[in-house]
This record gives sequence, structure tokens and C-alpha cells, in this order.
Amino acid sequence: MQDLAVSLFLLLSISLWAFFLIYVFIYKFHRFSTNRSSPPSYPFIGCFISFFKNRRRLLSWYTHLLSNSPSLTIVVHRLGSRRTVVTANPANVEYMLKTNFLNYPKGKPFTDILGDLLGCGIFNVDGELWSTQRKLASHEFSAKSLREFVVKTLEDEIHLRLIPLLQNAARTNGVLDLQDVLGRLAFDTVCKMTLGTDEQCLDMSRPVPAIVNAFDMATGISAKRAIAPVSLAWKAKRLFNIGSEKRLKEAVQMVHSWVSHIIRNKNLDNNEDSDLLSRLLSAGHGEEVVRDMVVSFIMAGRDTTSAAMTWLFWLLTKHPKVEQTLMDEVASLSNNYQTASLGYGYEELKDMKYLKACLCESMRLYPPVAWDSKHAAAADILPDGTPVRKGDRVTYFPYGMGRMEELWGPDREEFKPERWFEKGEAKAVSPFKFPVFQGGPRMCLGKEMAFIQMKYVVATVLKRFEFRAVSESEPVFVPLLTAHMAGGLQVYVRERRGQK
Repeated sequence: MQDLAVSLFLLLSISLWAFFLIYVFIYKFHRFSTNRSSPPSYPFIGCFISFFKNRRRLLSWYTHLLSNSPSLTIVVHRLGSRRTVVTANPANVEYMLKTNFLNYPKGKPFTDILGDLLGCGIFNVDGELWSTQRKLASHEFSAKSLREFVVKTLEDEIHLRLIPLLQNAARTNGVLDLQDVLGRLAFDTVCKMTLGTDEQCLDMSRPVPAIVNAFDMATGISAKRAIAPVSLAWKAKRLFNIGSEKRLKEAVQMVHSWVSHIIRNKNLDNNEDSDLLSRLLSAGHGEEVVRDMVVSFIMAGRDTTSAAMTWLFWLLTKHPKVEQTLMDEVASLSNNYQTASLGYGYEELKDMKYLKACLCESMRLYPPVAWDSKHAAAADILPDGTPVRKGDRVTYFPYGMGRMEELWGPDREEFKPERWFEKGEAKAVSPFKFPVFQGGPRMCLGKEMAFIQMKYVVATVLKRFEFRAVSESEPVFVPLLTAHMAGGLQVYVRERRGQK
């Protein structure tokens, strides 16, 4: 018995010494193999510990690491995920989005994450399939189409639905979730443009349509796949059809069935190709390809513009001087133009330069898409000297870029639309410094349409109404596929004096 006790004691001592030596090795490795701009990293597990600790605050964590990096680039390598290069360096962004575009496709890891929802839609494919869809969609965003969009879609939706809704909120002095309202407006608008249908989401007497909830569920769970500490977790849940992956499957089935039903019942004889769906069907594309394209455009057109406007309206409640300058521009243009429409014409909207600056400044601080990733087709070296291995995820980071002192100066945290002007004139800013609409061959086709829509809504609404946020605290920025405010934007609405 005594021999057994001695043996156990020796075994325990050896084990403790072994653990101690391993700890010392890891500590030394970490101390001498990293610098202050890199996440703490260890042999085998990489930076898994730090990533897991910061998984609920990745935006601020990455921003902090990047701001301490001389090159504005960090490398994140953790157990259960591929090596990731995260950059806020405009030279790197231009290199991957334009100069060496072909080496940085979306890649299979990205398309796997969004494949269940977006299928082979334009935002989830590369190569010839992407190029073909882009050419087909480009017609939707011509100057002629933009003018028709203003008159045929925006005017009715805003003046017959949005304005009465806000008037009612002002009369009753009730609290309105402006994020929800703008999301409903954007969903109605994008469905009219892409499908030719009227979903009537702005009818607040009805519950939120089930298809809207299905889109929210599908995009939310798909986004969480991308930031999962271990990708095998969501893949296992999908394999066994349990938990969030089961909910995702059900939501995707609802979205696809809804779009497919509209496709099968589309009457092309009397439609005159007035919407994207009609043009796609007239071009002879199959139902599945058309469905995936339409789902991609609905998701992008709905979530991005509503998110950008929500943050701008909140910022304006905190910056009354900016709001007044904006009101002065709107009033000035209303006097300079004579239009027969209820709201603003295409030329008026183009001339709203201060409003565009406000939108850009809002998206600089709160970009609708916080980050975007490509995957290296071959080994490479970025302009700042960062080596890239074949298969690496390379992520450019608009949220962090908007907070880099090297890019925007010491007042980078402030909301200052004036930074978008130089000597009184609107100045051009590189899309690789401000990559909210991407850049290079994948530059967002809907950029101008998005600005036209946002300008029309903001100018029309601000001319008649003012908002006061219920909460004084800064809302929480939630970076799913498209960012949104946690809990919505709760506001009181009041009609401006002398306005009807």
C-alpha cells in the first residue's frame, strides 16, 4: 500500500511538472511571438481563447487591434477556423478588390455560409455566373430606370403610406420604432422593383408578414455562421437538423417557396418588363437561377438602405446644427426646382450634396455591412507586406476603417458631414478608403439607386417631421449580414410648424 502511495505521489509530481513546463513554453511562445497589435496566440489553438472571450465584441476588438498595427492589418489564426487576414489598409483593399481581383474571389468557404439562402445568386458566386448576372442586372440601374423608380415607386410609397403613418404617430404622441418602419418601407420598395408585387408592409394595422420574419431569421442565422468560434459546430447542427440550423432550414424553405410561387404565377404578357423578375424570365433563365438572383437583390435592397437611414436619423437627433443645415439645403432646392410630382425629382435629388455627405458620414461610422471577406485562390503578398497563403480568408473591415485616425484624422469618432467637402465643394473619396459599396469590378450596381432612395426618404420626411429619441444612450450596433440597431430606434414624432 505504501509503495502504491509513493508511486501515485511520483506520478502526480511528474504530471504537475509536465503541466508547468507546458505552461512556461506556451507563455514564452506567446510573449516572444506576438506584438501588441496581434491577438494573443498560442501553439495549436492559436488565438482561440482571445477570440472566444471577445466573440460578442468583435467589432471593437478588431478595431483596437488594427489601430495598434503599424500596417493597419492583423492576422487571426485560431483552432477550428482558417487563417484570416483582417485589414483596414486602403492599399490592401484596392489590391484585393481591383488590382489582383481574380485572386480574391468569394470562395467556397464564403459560399458555403450563405449558400443555403442565396444559392447561386449574384452576391454568392464568382466567375462566369457572377459576370452574366451582373450584366443582366445592370439595366435595372440606368439613369432612365432611376427616374422611373422615383416617380413610379417612391412617390406613392412615401406620400400615400409613410407620411400618413408618421402623421398618425405625431397626433397620438406614441412611440414609433423608426427602424421597423424604414425596414417595412424598404421591403415594400424592393419587392415592387424586383418582383412587381405590393406587400403592403407599411400597413401597421396588419402583423408583420411572415415572409419578413423568415428573411430576418435566415439572414441572422447565416451571419452567425461566419463568426462562429468553431465552424464545425454549425455544420454538425446542419447535418443533424437541430437547433438554429433547423430554424434556418425552415426559414429558407419559406423564402424560396414564396419567391418561386411568384415566379410561377408571373404574367409576362401584360407586364412589359417593368421589373427585374420580368426581365430575367424574358431572358429565358430557369426558375432556380431567377429565384436566387431575386432573393439576393431583395436582401441587399431591403436591409442596407433601411440600416443607413436608421443610423442617420438617430445621429440627426444628436446633432441639431447638422439637421438645420440639411433642412436649409432641402428648402433651397425646393425653391429652385419646379416639379409636378408630390415630392422631389431626380435632378433635385442629385443636387442634394449635403444630404449625401450626411449619409456618407453616417455610413462611415455605422456601415450597413461591417466587414466583407474574400478567399485567396493562390499565395500572395499584400502591398503592406502581409503574406497571404492559398485558402486564407482576407477580410476588409469598413467599420474599423471608419475609426482609423490614419484615414480620418483625430476627430474620426465625430459625426462631421463637412469632412466630405473641400473648399465648399463635394470631394471625391476613394472607394478603397470608404468601401461601403465595395470597389473595383464588384462595385455595388445599386449604389446610385440607394442614394436616390435614401435622399428622397430623408428629405421628404425631415421637411415635415422631427424626431426625438426615447433613449439618450447610444444604440448598440449589431453586425449581422447587414447591421442594425439592437432593440430598434424608438422615437417620438412631431410635425414641423407650418408644414402639412
